[in-house]
Amino acid sequence: MVCERAEDVQRRSIGCAQPSLVVQLAHLRARRGDGCDARCVHVDILYPRQNAFVVATDCVFCGAIDGSMSVREVFRDDIAIGFLDRSPVFKGHVLIAPVRHAVTLGNLDIDLVGPFFERVQRVSARMPAALECDGTFVAINNVVSQSVAHLHVHVVPRRRKDGLRGFFWPRVRYESDAEADDYARRLREALAAD
Repeated sequence: MVCERAEDVQRRSIGCAQPSLVVQLAHLRARRGDGCDARCVHVDILYPRQNAFVVATDCVFCGAIDGSMSVREVFRDDIAIGFLDRSPVFKGHVLIAPVRHAVTLGNLDIDLVGPFFERVQRVSARMPAALECDGTFVAINNVVSQSVAHLHVHVVPRRRKDGLRGFFWPRVRYESDAEADDYARRLREALAAD
């Protein structure tokens, strides 16, 4: 499984400054036998930046996907997971991340772009009724201001005169776990209705 993932990484790294380095690192992890699964191998290689690779060992969103990190899920399928942001711009702020790790939109496999954004569209379309808001703000940070090196789309509930201006995103807190659970429940119910 690790070798298969190394080939996937190599295929996506075409055009990178040192694609052979990608394969070498993936095979090194496999030979090291540190108990790391395929997810760890592809998380190691993030993206080329100024002719060097940024390397990470953990991805919290992969943790949410594999269940090792607790999140308030609003949906999950074989393409993406949606969950409440822990530090929301407004209550009900959802993050949607692909199940298959990709650091930026440019790293997402082309065959997943359409299905992934269908999920984003669905959350954005159902959020106003679920949360009694006027609309949504949808955004992606690619590298700059990207706090987690795993592609994710922000879907933020908006209300007229809510005070959000430009790209300054003040954050709020849920008053309690019960309140956050209620927002997640309402979104799950709206997304379950077909």
